[in-house]
Amino acid sequence: MNQTHADYRLSQLDQLEAESIHIFREVAAEFEKPVLMFSGGKDSIVMLRLAEKAFYPAKIPFPVLQVDTGYDFPEVLATRDNWVNRLGLRLIVASVEEALKNGVVVDDGKTSRNRHQIGTLLNAIEEEGFTAAFGGGRRDEEKARAKERVYSHRDEFGQWDPKNQRPELWSLYNGRLHAGEHMRIFPISNWTELDVWHYIGREGIEIPSIYFSHQRSVFERDGMLLTESEFNPCKPGEEASERTVRFRTVGDLTLTGCVESTASTIDEIIDEIAVARLTERGATRGDDRFSEAAMEDRKKEGYF
Repeated sequence: MNQTHADYRLSQLDQLEAESIHIFREVAAEFEKPVLMFSGGKDSIVMLRLAEKAFYPAKIPFPVLQVDTGYDFPEVLATRDNWVNRLGLRLIVASVEEALKNGVVVDDGKTSRNRHQIGTLLNAIEEEGFTAAFGGGRRDEEKARAKERVYSHRDEFGQWDPKNQRPELWSLYNGRLHAGEHMRIFPISNWTELDVWHYIGREGIEIPSIYFSHQRSVFERDGMLLTESEFNPCKPGEEASERTVRFRTVGDLTLTGCVESTASTIDEIIDEIAVARLTERGATRGDDRFSEAAMEDRKKEGYF
């Protein structure tokens, strides 16, 4: 029989929030130089809100890092700037464009800007000397992310070995590092897409407007609806049209698809996701469709 007094029981969201806040505080205490990887998407915004709560009334004690492909949605960048300015954070922008110009990554004419983020990110971590980098990965998103620990070790080359991870029994985390290594930290690993949206609704969190239903010029490619833009023109045989859509995830606009939807409120989005048969990455991220192991291959090389 459960003897816990009702006043001391936590809801599922409160339990998830408490776990994530604990992880943020552990990392801040244990690692010399952490950073929060911040895309301006819903997951990284929820992480920023959790970090804000973890250290309130003090400021968040680490900077935020965005890897900019040059093809980001303007609405996402605007929301990113609003959060950074409101919280008084240091924003570091690691530009793929600059990395290409400086020879940090090499453009072979075939590789997407999204994949060029790997070398750009690893270079920024090395230059700044970061020892821990918070990421917004969740285990429900994709098979490779389901394998990830909360503390995910990266070797001196920034690479991840899924077969050589550290045990995390009883939520005890091993943050020991050798010179040149760093750790990726995933505070919302145990959250689902629905948890994220319920939390956004409960906390009244500002997110980019493109997560809600709106009119957009799109075309179909590889079973996805992509945004027509100067960076992403239609190919022969493709035709753009105005549709009522929204985005479930955000990233490189040349690879991030949207879904037809009339959901214009948090509650309507929650109702829509509750019956969805595909995760947001599986439904709308072109970079995950190159192969069955596309995400795992990128993560091994140093991806988010």
